[in-house]
Amino acid sequence: MFIPLHDANTLKYIKVQWVTLSLIALNVAVWLLTVLESEQAAQATTVGLGYIPAIAFGHAVLAQGLEIVPEPLTYLTYAFVHSGFWHLASNMIFLWVFGDNVEDAMGHLRFLIFYLACAAAGALCHGLLGTTSEAPLVGASGAISGVVAAYVMLHPRVRVWVLVFFRVPLPLPAFIPLLLWIGQQFLMLVIASGGDVSWGAHVGGILAGALLILVLRRPGVPLFDRQIVTPRAVKNEPATGPTIAAGADGRTVQRFPWGRRWQRY
Repeated sequence: MFIPLHDANTLKYIKVQWVTLSLIALNVAVWLLTVLESEQAAQATTVGLGYIPAIAFGHAVLAQGLEIVPEPLTYLTYAFVHSGFWHLASNMIFLWVFGDNVEDAMGHLRFLIFYLACAAAGALCHGLLGTTSEAPLVGASGAISGVVAAYVMLHPRVRVWVLVFFRVPLPLPAFIPLLLWIGQQFLMLVIASGGDVSWGAHVGGILAGALLILVLRRPGVPLFDRQIVTPRAVKNEPATGPTIAAGADGRTVQRFPWGRRWQRY
């Protein structure tokens, strides 16, 4: 439906979105490693790190020598493996545009927990919808879906530049494209069967993101942009510009940081 390009939404609590940047770097690094591997080795990586419902629910066993991590860890590792460049690029663009502000609202550690929990929820939902499936699930879409759900609950009114239908750039309030995107995931889960896209993983991530943002956001961070939050750094710093005050005789006094006053009658 659309590709997010940029949001005019500055960070309020953190200076750099270290977790978001690290997640992007890790995803890119894993993809580059699979590109450099032989086709057979890349397939083994997909099977060894991907989430396979039939194995998770005990309907099948992974062939000897293919296991890279213990099966429970595949609820997380699958989210760092991608099937191709565009699969990787689409997920990382969403994470780049929306992840920083969600990380800002939570803090670094809680955002990492949030991201991994959304990934696990996406895998679980995917598995419950097809417990006997032997196809590996890979990609960060479950975690990214959680980030999108959290963002729209935090900043629905922020204007986001999006590329609609891959051609038309438009600045829209975030709730318009993001709620349409979320609705599409639920609709496709109902009407679409089979295919290469796990709509169940998307829906699982969305539900997890919408619930977790309620408990993992910083104290005082509002939902739905109900008020302007002043960064703590700004609150704690002395004023750097002139301020207006009323003098003892009722005259308007403009105070300057270097101590002088200018009076207006």
